[in-house]
Amino acid sequence: MRSHIRLGKIFGIRVGLHFSWFLIALLMVFSLSTQFRLINPAWSTGFILTLAITTAILFFVSLLLHELAHSLMARSHGIPVREITLFALGGVSQIEGDSPDAKTEFRIAFVGPLTSLLIGLLCLTAARLIPGAVSPGKLMLAWLGFINLSLAIFNLIPGYPLDGGRVLRALLWWKSGDVVRATRIAAATGQVVGGVFIALGIVQFFFGANYGGLWISFIGWFLLMAAGETRRQAGLTRAIRDVRVADIMSHDCATVDGGQSVQDLVERLFRSGRRCFLVLEDGLVAGLVTPHEIRQVERSQWPVTPVDSVMRPLQGMQAVRPDAPLANALQVMTRENVNQLPVMSDSHLEGVLSRAEVLNYLQTRAELEQ
Repeated sequence: MRSHIRLGKIFGIRVGLHFSWFLIALLMVFSLSTQFRLINPAWSTGFILTLAITTAILFFVSLLLHELAHSLMARSHGIPVREITLFALGGVSQIEGDSPDAKTEFRIAFVGPLTSLLIGLLCLTAARLIPGAVSPGKLMLAWLGFINLSLAIFNLIPGYPLDGGRVLRALLWWKSGDVVRATRIAAATGQVVGGVFIALGIVQFFFGANYGGLWISFIGWFLLMAAGETRRQAGLTRAIRDVRVADIMSHDCATVDGGQSVQDLVERLFRSGRRCFLVLEDGLVAGLVTPHEIRQVERSQWPVTPVDSVMRPLQGMQAVRPDAPLANALQVMTRENVNQLPVMSDSHLEGVLSRAEVLNYLQTRAELEQ
């Protein structure tokens, strides 16, 4: 999940907000305002709104600390973390790479709920130390304590992609030694948990829970979709486990002169049906050009725009080695949001890997297995 609004960096990790965050933030402020007014009707509307906003902000800070714990644990084991994004259902750490072993996976997964548990206990302890029956600080800390304890318990439900599902995956991985099989089982459990949440939410909605039941169903739907996608990815990983980039990359890449016009290239694209060309300058490969780059140019400018002005320069472009696992190359494609990757060996271009070639390989393999 990508951030739409960047907030800055913490320990070198980018932090951002997804647009859906504003929805849950508004709902939380509205809900807290209603609760606080029922507890003490004597408080003014402005004071209640300020207290509700402050409490909501501190809650999202605790969510950020939860995700930051995951990220810092991953980085301590040499796994890079790209970004933390807060969204409607909480937060997600974009960890770039897989855990090297089951123990590392367990530590990364478990540290999040542990952080929420510690925050919850700390807030409840602080609330008890504040004198008075119903003071604003006591009320705010008590709510933050209970919500963080609930968050810790909820995240330990053994359904992928919840932290509890990742803990289950780590335990299955440790027992069997097969990470792909462990992932598929944890994802299947996540689908079951998601289905239970959907059914429970619908029942609660029709028996008086109103929108609270719909919210539970929405969480269940999210878990069901995320777990299903994880299960499909696990199946893909199994299918390409022993495949290297060199096994399916294209070696006979079509070339085009960098000084040629985009219009000439488009006509060539239509004739050949190719989607990727290597751009040559002085006989050397300088970059790649695909329909994506061509679409950035106004059609009226095609005849006067040279190809080398719209290409993706090879220098600085993310590349993979021929002996790299195909699964790693697909991760790079997803992270960089590209459909083609140059395959380099000792600064020499060996070929190009495209999503189309990966899909053709999977389709052929599926047909042969059937």
